[in-house]
Amino acid sequence: MRKHIIAAIQAHAAAEYPRECCGLLLAIGRKQKYFPCRNIAKEPNQEFRLDPEDYAAAEDLGEVIGIVHSHPDATSRPSPHDLAMCEATALPWHILSWPEGDMRTITPTGSTPLLKRPFVHGAWDCWQVCVDWYQREWGLEFEAFQRTDGWWESAENTSLYEANYEAAGFVRVDRPQRGDMIVMQVGRTAHPNHAGIYLGNDPSLPGEESGAFGPGPFLLHHLYGRPSEIIVYGGPWHDRSRLILRQKGKSSGAVTPNEFKRRSVSSPHTF
Repeated sequence: MRKHIIAAIQAHAAAEYPRECCGLLLAIGRKQKYFPCRNIAKEPNQEFRLDPEDYAAAEDLGEVIGIVHSHPDATSRPSPHDLAMCEATALPWHILSWPEGDMRTITPTGSTPLLKRPFVHGAWDCWQVCVDWYQREWGLEFEAFQRTDGWWESAENTSLYEANYEAAGFVRVDRPQRGDMIVMQVGRTAHPNHAGIYLGNDPSLPGEESGAFGPGPFLLHHLYGRPSEIIVYGGPWHDRSRLILRQKGKSSGAVTPNEFKRRSVSSPHTF
């Protein structure tokens, strides 16, 4: 990274300290520029969220080629959230420890293992492990959508799985087959809040050791606060199930409801 850009990032970090600063690295023609953004996170001393309006303004100036933020009174070592969002944005992330001044860059690998990934809501969570399984196994792509941590706790909030499964190309069925998404209600919640991929009696994942044994059936899932894993689907997990969802075109004779008009699910840039 060029010296004048590092100097601009350091100046921004110093001005925002002890809050986390955040910004974007832009390519404008042959030149690069640091574009400082507002941190609109609820706890800016511990996290950051780029203002979507600032992101849009930056895109009007040039191509976004990196995400920048500081770690006040901490090392430049990336947190699990940093690693997850680096993958989600498919951009390099530049982390500055302040006031220490150490700069570290992490780059997306393009392929996060399905198993043993740490839990980061909105990036590496139960929905994302399902999305990644569908992409790797069936080549399906889903639009990213915003989800606030704890959305399932209040009846006043939208029930995200129930409201959006049709728009994502799912239909409801009555019996699971491999590749179906099982939506469950875990804990005392107002809405179904957890999902996993039904694997049937075959727990294998290409290139990964599942560690699963027994007769099955198996479920790939990522429970809040725990690494992603494969479990035996039965007992309390079966009792918690509320929806069995199947991608259109994958039916094997199971009963499905009438199809409804699809709605797109999208979100602004949020970090």
